[in-house]
Amino acid sequence: MASPYRCPNCKTNKSRFNIIQQTAYPVKMDPFSGEVLQQLSNDALEPFHMPYRGPEYRIQCGTCGNIEDERTFLAFGSMKSQ
Repeated sequence: MASPYRCPNCKTNKSRFNIIQQTAYPVKMDPFSGEVLQQLSNDALEPFHMPYRGPEYRIQCGTCGNIEDERTFLAFGSMKSQ
């Protein structure tokens, strides 16, 4: 997060952002009630339960509210303004 951001939607915001830290908790749920039956460990997942591989951070523009992957904001932040 030591690189500049710029919103890919409104294209003007370069300073107001919300950093959303994502934390995944693997669980086993009842398919009918939706009740959580068991919270699993990332180290010992059951067969057919894939670990979370998404981004650690998502960014929300503090001006227009757009939420994207951090890489998108970084890519637009490194581009020269037109």
